[in-house]
Amino acid sequence: MTDAGSTAVLLVGGSSEIGLAILRRLRSDGPVTAVLLGRDAERLDASSSALRRGTIDAIAIELVDADDVAEHEHAVARSFDRGGPFDIVVLAVGFLGAQAGLDADPVQAAEVMQVNFLGAGSLMLHCLRQLRAQGRGTLIVLSTVAVERPRASNAIYGAAKTGLDALAQGLGDAVADNGVRVLTVRPGFVITRMTAGLKPPPFSTTPEAVADATVAALARRAHTVWVPSRLRWIFAVLRHVPRALFRRLPL
Repeated sequence: MTDAGSTAVLLVGGSSEIGLAILRRLRSDGPVTAVLLGRDAERLDASSSALRRGTIDAIAIELVDADDVAEHEHAVARSFDRGGPFDIVVLAVGFLGAQAGLDADPVQAAEVMQVNFLGAGSLMLHCLRQLRAQGRGTLIVLSTVAVERPRASNAIYGAAKTGLDALAQGLGDAVADNGVRVLTVRPGFVITRMTAGLKPPPFSTTPEAVADATVAALARRAHTVWVPSRLRWIFAVLRHVPRALFRRLPL
């Protein structure tokens, strides 16, 4: 159980740079108690130690792999038992790969789809069921602007995230009358370990900028936020570009 007066957060994808930045940003507004759920015990330990140095009480670590769908229900339930009730759950599970599209390694392409939609979607379902049972809370889902219109350069990743984004929207509507809300975060290219080695395109952003925009969106009870915000309008235009022209754009 968490301390009274502290914001209780479950970070699913407990070593995510964006997820950890959100925790640090929340801490600037008051005490935060966190449970980290992820697959790599060593990285989770390092994340927990870093949070404690930042005066965030990382009270527990739970292990689960996004691919191990059969274990998701139990891992999420254990997390809620140890640190709940949670005010916020951050779903920060993702795997960037298969950037070669049709020529990508088939095994990696399948893993991108498995982790980003099936694995993350399964964890989302169990987190929302727990939030509905406790009668309150917000689920933050880290998505991507790629869901607005998947491009040839990231078709596999974009398609998998599009499925997750659609699931978040639909389930957000389903739990809206149960004291639970869903905030979908759609950043552009974020400079992190996951994107190391890739050339940052225009309008790239950082984990800290995503965290700032996310916490601001929480305060105004938004259901979707784009980071940076101008990408919302850029993709609103791109969504309506004729396909014959769109496929020729250097995106």
